[in-house]
Amino acid sequence: MTGDDVATFERCVAVGGVALFPADTVYGLATDPDSREGVHRLYALKGRPPERPAAVMFFEVELALAALGELGRRTRGALERLLPDGLTVLVPNPARRFPLACGPRPDVLGLRVPALTGAVEPLRGARWPVLQSSANRSGSADARRIADVPAEIRSRVDMQLDGGELPGIASTVLDLTAYEEGGRYEIVRAGAVSGERLAAAL
Repeated sequence: MTGDDVATFERCVAVGGVALFPADTVYGLATDPDSREGVHRLYALKGRPPERPAAVMFFEVELALAALGELGRRTRGALERLLPDGLTVLVPNPARRFPLACGPRPDVLGLRVPALTGAVEPLRGARWPVLQSSANRSGSADARRIADVPAEIRSRVDMQLDGGELPGIASTVLDLTAYEEGGRYEIVRAGAVSGERLAAAL
């Protein structure tokens, strides 16, 4: 993967295209989080119900924190300690940003900042967020190689980025929506990041 590949990825997403790409955990699908057409296509490719939320991925922590300026100091500090990593973090969204990603709860946003190393490290150069979800049919196994992505998905995306073989373990989902006031958190889904690592950081 090269910087030119990443630039093509950004151009594809910017016009509401759907891209197949590697993250730090599994292969995913990405589109512009504000493109209703792009989000509809991404969900249709997965067979995912439109009311289910997705995550918004930034490729640098600083970009995420700048975009979500209303986050409280305690929550921001937690994100700085936790990210980047194989986490999807649920954070308060009082400004109701990225509504197409939020499903029935516009006041909660799923946030991803992947830890990009090795073959996928060039993606750190991407400057704009994407709405992303795993590149599989809803409820089926995650893809660790591009060849593991179902053929009907690969044939209908607008571009593909091959990052080689990935770990294949989906992100841990961590709920920090109550962290600002009382320091409470909840692991919603076990995954790539262990509970011990989260407890040490929080």
